[in-house]
Amino acid sequence: MRKIRLLLLAVLILAMSAAAFAQVGVSITIAPPELVAYSQPMCPQSGYLWAPGYWAYGDEGYFWVPGTWAEPPAVGLLWTPGYWGWGGNAFAWNDGYWGPTIGFYGGVNYGFGYGGIGYEGGYWNNGAFNYNTSVNNVDVTNIHNTYEKNVINERAGNHVSYNGGTGGTTARPTAAEETAAHERHTPATAAQTEHQQAASRNHELLASVNHGKPPIAATSKPGEFAGKGVVAANGAAAENKAAETKATENRAAENKAAETRSNENKAAENKAAARSRENKTAEKAAATRSNENRAAENKAAATRSRENKTAATRSNENRAAESKAAATRSRENKTAEKASATRSNENKASEKKAAATRSNENKSAEKAAAARSNENKTAEKASATRSNENKTAEKAARSNENKTAHSESAAHSQPAAARQQAAPRPEAHHESAPEKKPPGGKEKPRQ
Repeated sequence: MRKIRLLLLAVLILAMSAAAFAQVGVSITIAPPELVAYSQPMCPQSGYLWAPGYWAYGDEGYFWVPGTWAEPPAVGLLWTPGYWGWGGNAFAWNDGYWGPTIGFYGGVNYGFGYGGIGYEGGYWNNGAFNYNTSVNNVDVTNIHNTYEKNVINERAGNHVSYNGGTGGTTARPTAAEETAAHERHTPATAAQTEHQQAASRNHELLASVNHGKPPIAATSKPGEFAGKGVVAANGAAAENKAAETKATENRAAENKAAETRSNENKAAENKAAARSRENKTAEKAAATRSNENRAAENKAAATRSRENKTAATRSNENRAAESKAAATRSRENKTAEKASATRSNENKASEKKAAATRSNENKSAEKAAAARSNENKTAEKASATRSNENKTAEKAARSNENKTAHSESAAHSQPAAARQQAAPRPEAHHESAPEKKPPGGKEKPRQ
């Protein structure tokens, strides 16, 4: 039973180690240096959280990534720092991350609220981050959401920077940290990533150069490695002065050696230049012959080109003459066709005019015949009128004659005195109706 318990405990430890080293970037066998001791720069504005400095590994060994104030990717998120851990045969780096709670960061004491477990630098409340002024450098005149709570190991010091192995921390994840490890995490922001990349390009941040006392230990914002927001490591000034003196001596020796090599190189270059001049002379002669050959070829080609152009010119002139003759014939044909069309139009106009003239003459003749017909009808009507008048006159004359005869007969039977008183018989006058003149004013001859 004891063996089974020991076996289960070993499995549990291995599982915890696997969870702790879930986010592995690089692995090396040399332990990272101690953490750098430095002061925290002023918080630039409300809402920024402190991300402590750490040692990263590059092509030239360990280099210091300055601590900085970082803006979280979302309100309510906290920063869990990364850490180095011994995995049995090498050191491996576990990346930091943003999450709703603080996870396991190897028990490393980064200071400024990251004492090895949890975070005592502040907390979120109603969308605003409240800063613990005992561990954070905050301007309380501009940032009012602050409080003060005493914390052990409040500042960054020369503490061990890795978990496990010889001389490392022995911390293991708590139950709460195990739970935090399974929560949803957000990796470092783009500004944080660029901050580390900029540090990797700064020669002064190499551990082999600054010996654990970098001139840039912390910054007020990511990537700002110059200006009033930059803080150097504690004691870095004297260390840097000695390093600068040594570097000056090294540069003087390097310059002298470089000058000697430069003189030797110049002599070799002069000798090579002499050979180069000889080669250039030979190349120039060859180039001259080549140019002469090209000139002859170009002259022959130009002659052939002129001949071809002459032939082409004659061909073009022949085509132009043919085109001109064809165009002339085409114009003459068009002129003849136009004259023919003109004659056709004139014939049509003459025919149309003659037809119109005949039509007008026929209409005039018809109109004259109609006039003569009307005159005949008028004469016939006048003759009929005279006949009726003659008949009326004759009838009136006979009536008067009858009345006269009757009166004479009566007079024979009456006394002579009475006959004398009788009115004398009027003489009958035969008058005919006046004749109408035909159109034109001439009198029509009597029948």
